[in-house]
Amino acid sequence: MQKQMAIVGVGYSGFSSISPGLSYKELMYEAAVRAYQDAGIDPRQDADGFVTVAEDFHEGTSIFDEYVPDQLGAVMRPVHTVTGDGIHGLIAGALKILSGAMNIVVVEGHSKASNILTLSQVTAYALDPIYNRPLGLNPYSIAGLEMQRFLHQTKNTVEQCARVVVKNRRNALNHPSAGHGSDISLEDVLASERVASPLRKLDIAPHSDGCVVFVLASADAARDLTPQPIWIRGMGWSNGSYSLEQRNWAHADYARQAAQMAYHQAGVEKPHDEIDFAEIDDTFSYKELQHMEALELCGEGEAGRMIDEGATQPGGSLPINVSGGSLGVGNLLEASGLQRVLEVVLQLRGQASARQLKNVETGLAFAWRGLPTASGAALVLSR
Repeated sequence: MQKQMAIVGVGYSGFSSISPGLSYKELMYEAAVRAYQDAGIDPRQDADGFVTVAEDFHEGTSIFDEYVPDQLGAVMRPVHTVTGDGIHGLIAGALKILSGAMNIVVVEGHSKASNILTLSQVTAYALDPIYNRPLGLNPYSIAGLEMQRFLHQTKNTVEQCARVVVKNRRNALNHPSAGHGSDISLEDVLASERVASPLRKLDIAPHSDGCVVFVLASADAARDLTPQPIWIRGMGWSNGSYSLEQRNWAHADYARQAAQMAYHQAGVEKPHDEIDFAEIDDTFSYKELQHMEALELCGEGEAGRMIDEGATQPGGSLPINVSGGSLGVGNLLEASGLQRVLEVVLQLRGQASARQLKNVETGLAFAWRGLPTASGAALVLSR
């Protein structure tokens, strides 16, 4: 049984608000070619298995793994679909390596959100069919209720949530592939259209199209393939209550449990001191604050203060979402978590260009599955 595994290749295509000139297969092919070149492998000979992260309702097709072998170089090879966030897919690939069944695994996640004409209706279909779906509410109403409860319980503020938007949009200006970078003000966010009080339009991450591909390898294979493997030191995942009526609306229990699993594996005892930077879910502005507290990057009610003090800025004591996060790069559906991991890998390699952080050794990536779930996954990565 393998005890270590690493990320040895990364490739991505995107991330733009629309991509009318490219199909999802072309986005996937571009990202895969770059990942294979980065890892120095031929997938048709070297990869033992492939994982694609996709939701059939988003794709408009069922059994999605039948639609990816051509562009991934996986014809007549083991391929399976994980219906979850991209980090769930990475963990599935890592477990194949840890089991000793495989040495090299390719993981793919993508978004062609611009092709989905009725995304809110698709999302609503995930609600309980007896008690919730018949109400006919837009799924954003769930986020509005949760935001209200979170702010009430923790005493974080709407203004601090708005500062998350300002920070992440500006961070995205240093990301050449980000789809939604902009120099906006606190007043711009607070004056934007109210969607589900207190949630406003600019509090919501807009969607982007794109694809991310990773090549994972066992310890021995990783050392043969690259001089700078990025080691997966810890991984964790957790699913909270599927029922809206029975979940914790103030705290992200799923994030705390997933992180505790990852920290335990990685030997991290004091996350705020041992994690140099983090890329965490910010599908909604308040989620960055909620997840910071759940991931033990600060105490309850302290996330907003860290935002006010600039601690989460690129030059702060604990940079959060230097890439721009989903608010700046775009919500990539199932690939959102992979974009979090991609940024951590690039930072640890020293390949993050204008947004490169100094002297970083350990990074955290965390993803939330999105509305209406209480499902998350976390990775601790290190040089």
